[in-house]
Amino acid sequence: MKPWEFYEKLNEIVYAADVDTYEMEYMNAKGMEMYGYNSLDQIKGKKCYEILQNETKPCDFCTNQCLKEGEFHEWKHYNEILRRTYSSKDTLLHIDGKRFRFELSFDMTVEEEQKKAILDFRNNEQMVNQGLKVALEKTEPVESIQCLLQYLGQRLKSERVYIFEEKKSGFLDNTFEWCDEGVIPQIDNLQNVPFEVVSLWYQAFENNDNIIIKDIEDIKDEDPLAYEYLLPQDIHSLVVNPIRDKERVIGFYGVDNPPKESLNHVSELFGIIGHFITSMLKRRDLVKRLENLSMNDQMTQVGNRHAMHKYQQKLHVGDSVALLYFDVMGLKKVNDMEGHKAGDALLLRACNCIKKHFYDWSVFRLGGDEFLVVSNHADEQSIYERMQRLREDMVKDNARMAVGSVFEMSYQGDFDALLTKADSRMYEDKRSFYEKV
Repeated sequence: MKPWEFYEKLNEIVYAADVDTYEMEYMNAKGMEMYGYNSLDQIKGKKCYEILQNETKPCDFCTNQCLKEGEFHEWKHYNEILRRTYSSKDTLLHIDGKRFRFELSFDMTVEEEQKKAILDFRNNEQMVNQGLKVALEKTEPVESIQCLLQYLGQRLKSERVYIFEEKKSGFLDNTFEWCDEGVIPQIDNLQNVPFEVVSLWYQAFENNDNIIIKDIEDIKDEDPLAYEYLLPQDIHSLVVNPIRDKERVIGFYGVDNPPKESLNHVSELFGIIGHFITSMLKRRDLVKRLENLSMNDQMTQVGNRHAMHKYQQKLHVGDSVALLYFDVMGLKKVNDMEGHKAGDALLLRACNCIKKHFYDWSVFRLGGDEFLVVSNHADEQSIYERMQRLREDMVKDNARMAVGSVFEMSYQGDFDALLTKADSRMYEDKRSFYEKV
């Protein structure tokens, strides 16, 4: 009985091969099972490198030169045939005048995968931390999100990274997009996307799964709606993760055409970063609400003085500019005699008249009864025609206003001077009205 036969029922691979001829002498039951053999007769006389590695010559990493009797040489390797990682112990045995390499191999695949998973997680954490650091250096939330997408796209070597958000209407909008150089942007074509297009994705999201498409052709039959949307975008593969507000899915973010070998890595990374994307979107929405409160008149929902100052900073010297300064007449009398609710209704009627006829101008409420309308693309004839129609509606809607207008063909940069001139002309119009009453 040969010594290695004691290992016949061991749940690890054991074999013996002639050191000089490389011919296999023995393999235990576990080894036979792993390599698909039924008896020793099938392996005897064959070379070890043929059976174990599917090679035609001795392996470059052969341990024969390292073997010593009474000592074990330990090494680790990945077996391409079995697709497993092994930790092996080799020694030299002399039997019947022959030298044999005796090897005992332990399957280390699970342990190696766990180590790799830990390493990948740490690397992903580092990538996420660096991406957030770069993104949060931007003061504007929208810039932060765009910066994060760019960072992810470049680090993941992908063609496109994007965010889709649900709308109250039941559709989805592509709200953010980063594209690699030479990649055609798709954001303008991906507004009001019907929910049905991604309904199967949402089913996966509800089961806490994400979407990994390794080849778009794989979904041609099972998800034809998504296929029809993805194909014109030149998408071959993608990874998509849900965006959640607490437990509710409110959209998704994804990456197009990353290297195929890194699809699972991208999926793991996206699993980490989802919470941060949700937080950044909430920060954007909060800033929007604060900006709305600070820049809009809350009753009429037109711009306030802060918005007017911001608008005037965007005017360019040399452009044409027109200002119309309105004063709602009789507001104090309505407030005193009918109450502030009636006064508010008058202001709203007056404001709606202005917006109806100057819908493509910028409208601001400057004070209790004063509105300013500004445009940098109007002409005097257009102003005159619109004012004629507006005056008719003021009478019809019982929302009389005095107005002063200023038109400057080439803006000289002194907005306050134009505002003062328009204000003065408004008072002239107001005085003229009362003189006729």
